[in-house]
Amino acid sequence: MSPDPVRIGLLGRGTVGGAFADLLAERAGAVEAATGRRPELAGTLTSAAGDFGEILERSDLVVELIGGTDPARGYVLEALRAGRPVVTANKQLLAQHGEELFGVAREAGVQLRFEAAVAGVIPIVRTIQEGFGVTEIDKVFGIVNGTTNFILSEMASTGAAYGDALARAQELGYAEADPSEDVNGADAAAKMAILARLAFHTPVSLDQVPYEGIEQVTPDDLAYAKELDLSLKLLGVAERREGGISVRVFPCFLYSGHPLAPVGGPFNAVMVEAPAITEVTMSGPGAGGIETASAVLGDVVSILAGDTPVHEAREQLPLIADVTSSFYLHLEVADEPGVLARIAQVLGENEISVKSVVQRGIGEDARLVMVVHECLESRFAAAVEEIGRLGDVRSAPRFIRVIEEEFV
Repeated sequence: MSPDPVRIGLLGRGTVGGAFADLLAERAGAVEAATGRRPELAGTLTSAAGDFGEILERSDLVVELIGGTDPARGYVLEALRAGRPVVTANKQLLAQHGEELFGVAREAGVQLRFEAAVAGVIPIVRTIQEGFGVTEIDKVFGIVNGTTNFILSEMASTGAAYGDALARAQELGYAEADPSEDVNGADAAAKMAILARLAFHTPVSLDQVPYEGIEQVTPDDLAYAKELDLSLKLLGVAERREGGISVRVFPCFLYSGHPLAPVGGPFNAVMVEAPAITEVTMSGPGAGGIETASAVLGDVVSILAGDTPVHEAREQLPLIADVTSSFYLHLEVADEPGVLARIAQVLGENEISVKSVVQRGIGEDARLVMVVHECLESRFAAAVEEIGRLGDVRSAPRFIRVIEEEFV
C-alpha cells in the first residue's frame, strides 16, 4: 500500500506560481522516488479565487509565491502556527520579517525554506545552512540580480546607453515593466540581508543594508573600464569587519582575474570565503519563472526528505558603516598644465594613493580617469568633495568602487 500523498497549498499563481504548478505535476514521480511521497496540489489561492482557511486545512505543506509582505506575512505566520512547513520565494518578506518568521517556525517545530528567495537556481542558502553550517564564514558576496547583470553586460558589449540596455532587458523578459527595485539595488539588498543573517548568525534587516543602483552608469565608464582591464557588476557584499559586519550593495569594477568578472548576461554568481575552505564560487541563471519554480520544488523535496533545524541567530554583531575600498574616479577637467598635480595633491593630503591614470581628450573634452588604492570610504568622500570644488574640474566627479582582489 503506497503512502498518502503530500498535499501542497499554493498561494499565488503568477509567473512563478504557474511554473511551479506545472513543474510539480511534471516531476511528481521523481519527487515520490526521492522521498517516498507523491506531491499533489491541495488548492490554489489567487487574488480572484480560493479561500486561505480551506486551503490550509487541506494542506500538509504551504508554498507562498504571492510576493510582497501583505497579505503574505499573515498567511505564512498562520500556516507555521498551524504546524505546516512553508516554502517561500519572498525575499522582501524574509528581509523585513525574518526574525519573526524564524521564531514562529522554531516554536511550531516546522520548516521554513527559502532557497528561491536569493539567487535563482544557485543553492546558496542550502550550502550556507547545511554545507557550511559550522564553518566560520568571513565573506559572502556576488551578483544576486540577473536584471542588472544583463543591463551592464549589454552596455559593455554594445556601447548602449543605460536606457537602451534596460529596454532590451524588458523586451527579452529579464526586466519587469517597473524595474525600480532591480536597478536601484533594493532587490539585491533584500537578498544580502538574508545571506548575511545566514552566514554570520546575526539579525540583519533590509533597513540596515545601504544600497546603490546602476542608473547613473554611463557608456564612458564602461569604455574606460576596458582600458583599465575592468568589468562592471552590481555587487552585494556581506563580510566580517573589525569585530562587526558590513553588508552593502553597490556598482563595482572587478579586474579580469576575479571569478565574478566573466559572469555575464542574466546570470547570478555567489562566492563564499572562509579560512577552512578558501573560496567557493557558484553561478547559474538568475530568477525567472521556471528557475525560481525549480528552486521552490527543491525546498519541497528537502522538507519531505527530512528536517533540518530552523535557522537561528546566535549573536548580535554591530554593523560597520565606514569600510575601506578602492575607487574608479572620473573627472572632466580644464585642459591646462598642473591639473593632475593639483588633484594628486588633494588625494595625497587625504592619504589616498593612485594606482593608474588614463588621460583623454583636449579642450572641452579633457578628462582624467584614475583608479586609487584601497582607502577609507570617508577619506575618499572628503577628497572627492574637495576635488569637486577645484576650479579645474568642470563637472561633478563620478566614482565607482573597485575590488582589487584577484584569484590567479
